[in-house]
Amino acid sequence: MVFADRDDAGRRLAARLGHLRGEPVVVLGLPRGGVPVALPVARALAAPLDVIVVRKLGVPFQPELGMGAVGEDGVRVLNPEVMQVCEVSQGDLAAVQAREQAAVQARASRYRARRPREPLAGRVAVVVDDGIATGSTARAACQIARAHGAARVVLAVPVAPPGWQARIGAAADEMVCVDTPRGFAAIGQFYATFPQVSDEQVLACLERAADPPGRSEEVEPEAGAVRLAGYLTVPEGAPEIVVFVHGSGSSRHSPRNRHVAGVLNDAGLGTLLFDLLTPEEERDRANVFDIGLLAGRLAQVTGWLRAQPRAARVAVGYFGASTGAAAALLAAAEPGAGIAAVVSRGGRPDLARPRLAAVTTPTLLIVGGRDQVVLDLNRRAQAELRCENDLAVVPGATHLFEEPGTLDAAAALGRDWFLGHLPHGPAFTGGLPGYRAAASIRGDLRLCPAGEVAPTMVPEASAMATTCSRPSHSALDSALGIFRVRQYFNVIVRTRAGREAMLGSLRQFASGGPSGLAGSLAL
Repeated sequence: MVFADRDDAGRRLAARLGHLRGEPVVVLGLPRGGVPVALPVARALAAPLDVIVVRKLGVPFQPELGMGAVGEDGVRVLNPEVMQVCEVSQGDLAAVQAREQAAVQARASRYRARRPREPLAGRVAVVVDDGIATGSTARAACQIARAHGAARVVLAVPVAPPGWQARIGAAADEMVCVDTPRGFAAIGQFYATFPQVSDEQVLACLERAADPPGRSEEVEPEAGAVRLAGYLTVPEGAPEIVVFVHGSGSSRHSPRNRHVAGVLNDAGLGTLLFDLLTPEEERDRANVFDIGLLAGRLAQVTGWLRAQPRAARVAVGYFGASTGAAAALLAAAEPGAGIAAVVSRGGRPDLARPRLAAVTTPTLLIVGGRDQVVLDLNRRAQAELRCENDLAVVPGATHLFEEPGTLDAAAALGRDWFLGHLPHGPAFTGGLPGYRAAASIRGDLRLCPAGEVAPTMVPEASAMATTCSRPSHSALDSALGIFRVRQYFNVIVRTRAGREAMLGSLRQFASGGPSGLAGSLAL
């Protein structure tokens, strides 16, 4: 088995831990690589996520040989047999422990800057790593968790060599592993994507777990007599659920779509990622490129979704990639489809050309600046759309948006499009000037990393203030417009500097307006 990435591994691991739901669980990720795996586990178990910071105590003349480990709060576990065989003196032990304890405290202080350590006394500690090689670090983590008072210790990993349990011994009460393949040489060989994990990414996982957008559950969407596999996440109060329509050769496990889905979830939007075809259907490659079949399948799954209690009375949007974008547009063009918004990432809308003019749903086409062939196809398709639409080009991005920051840029563009086109959303429900202003600014922000101010924002702010200050609009209408725009910026301009720069421009240009807008801009 090969995992797409650590998130995929975490989801599959979580499926093996369902028996722990309802117990007093704390999920402990081993920094750094184990934390992204632990995040979906914590969400599936509705449990808090924390890190367990441990350092091996290596024998002075052979550091890779562990004689014990240390954790936070000075907790220490020792292996007397190793110490005796290696004749480690108390002085040598003290020197090694002091050095490793300092390293533990340095890393822990960074991870604990915003919230304290989760207490383990009397609880079930689920220790998670991205795999087992020698097992020494995982074993030490289990021992540290027990020393902190855990009533029960479960060690859970996606992949390990056959017979790995013997390496852990009695350190864990229960050991869970998704796959134990033969020919095991390194953990990374069983991941399609296995990059280094930074401290910043660990902190981001902890923050996302502390404010979960909604529980993700495995579902089986129905399309007629066919049952498919999917993941449904619906944050509390979500105004819309975005259905992901993957491209050829992809699936609900697509790491790029799951990353984008996480961005949408963090913004309060629900998501449904599902397989358009069954495994048997995928074996016939003709099905993968049958846009009509895929569009029909999408429409059926949309009907199933709307019948689910968690999706009642919420809008539905489509996010299509590659050939999935064509299927999304075909399904949205059907009479009565009632789709709130469509976003295409690196899509092939040209494959839906016979029905493009019939699409009435607001549509955003996102294409990489270096994906020239697809960019040309999107420009031609855009010319045939009659609905509200836009084409956003992400500089430096190729077809798969693999370049640093490009997928995040695409995710932010999609998020803003869905938020800006809610049927009854708060961002644009009051004041025509507010809608016009936000629509004007949106084009300038779409190519800017979150929190940065584009050079064109100041003149656009001038245009926005001018629009909002026209005598044809009442002071109340203008004030409402400014209020809606401010709400919009609070969503997409994340840093204080970005918001202040934007609002400063608004104040400057609005202060002399005939509607007396200066007061409405007070923070």
